[in-house]
Amino acid sequence: MLYHLFEYLEQSYNLSGAGLFQYISFRALMAALFSVLFATILGKRIILLLQKQQIGETVRDLGLQGQMEKRGTPTMGGVIIIGAVVLSAILFARLDNIYIILLITSILWTGAIGFVDDYLKVLKKDKEGLRGKFKIFGQVGLGVIVGVTLLMNEGVVIREFSEDVSKDTPISEMVKGQDYQDVKSLKTTIPFMKNNEMDYHSLIPFENETVSNILYVLVVIFIITAVSNGANITDGLDGLAAGTSGIIGVSLAAFAYVSGNFIFADYLDIMYIPNTGEVAIFCFALVGACVGFLWYNTYPAQVFMGDTGSLSLGGVIAVLAIILRKELLIPVLCGVFLIENLSVLIQVGYFKYTKKKYGEGRRVFLMAPLHHHYQKKNIPEPKIVSRFWIIGILLAILTVATLKIR
Repeated sequence: MLYHLFEYLEQSYNLSGAGLFQYISFRALMAALFSVLFATILGKRIILLLQKQQIGETVRDLGLQGQMEKRGTPTMGGVIIIGAVVLSAILFARLDNIYIILLITSILWTGAIGFVDDYLKVLKKDKEGLRGKFKIFGQVGLGVIVGVTLLMNEGVVIREFSEDVSKDTPISEMVKGQDYQDVKSLKTTIPFMKNNEMDYHSLIPFENETVSNILYVLVVIFIITAVSNGANITDGLDGLAAGTSGIIGVSLAAFAYVSGNFIFADYLDIMYIPNTGEVAIFCFALVGACVGFLWYNTYPAQVFMGDTGSLSLGGVIAVLAIILRKELLIPVLCGVFLIENLSVLIQVGYFKYTKKKYGEGRRVFLMAPLHHHYQKKNIPEPKIVSRFWIIGILLAILTVATLKIR
């Protein structure tokens, strides 16, 4: 919104300093700053409101160290993150950008699913909350919206250059339709490979655009569902999900900035995706919101994000990766989410297998998800969280390094 306002002021009144808002780097930093301030200043008031309304966490006694001390801690704090991100995006990003519209829709959509789940658990005292099938239905619905929008919207393109165009030719001197053209494409990035682009059309043994499009939408649905649920499972210790999401957000901001900048994309020899520079602003808003939320969520937490926060963080991270055509990097980028998810699948699968085979269920971990396994080993909660953050940072570095490792 401020971009459009200052653009008008600069053109109409030649206002000094208004041109700063033309720079993505400036608006991204302002978005991060605004998110941090919103989450820390208004976040305190939201926490007090949650306490006043007696919206506190209900805790089952699993025999974990310090677990019962968390009973009654305000939950549904994810509204702080969502509010900070959405307001920052509205203020500092271009609202005519399809990617920004899609990202705002995604975080509100998944946040609404989580909010209903938290509402049923906390206020309606329904232990199960929102039934699993309804959660999946909501995630599938978002996947369809995202997939179809990316397929159909004219603003979602990649830029392809003519083979005879010199690398030294400035973009300003190129003529659209002759030196380069913006094309609709289902290409994505394959990490660690020299020819690191793959077209979803190539996965179909016969030429059929409709089948390829359906396949793409199904992949989008799967990614959004998997990552949002992974973030939800990870949210079990103070600061774990918020800190991990913030680290992932920094990596995605780097990808957004270089993918949407012709000079960097040309230098790194990566896919140039017009208009994704604006996505970096959203990423910085996300990082700022996570940092601000950690002010109250680090051990001992004064507020929990609840499903409102974890589902929205996971969902929007998935959509960001898909928009930037880095969805195949998710197993590395979101490695902490993946490990947590796998620990549950392995535990449940092995328990059922051994119960069927031996008549007695056996376990691989002391408790799943994985962070509870380490709690059972009497490792202090802050140490577990900090080590998971370190792993997340290492994975983020490896992910960004794929820009040159191939």
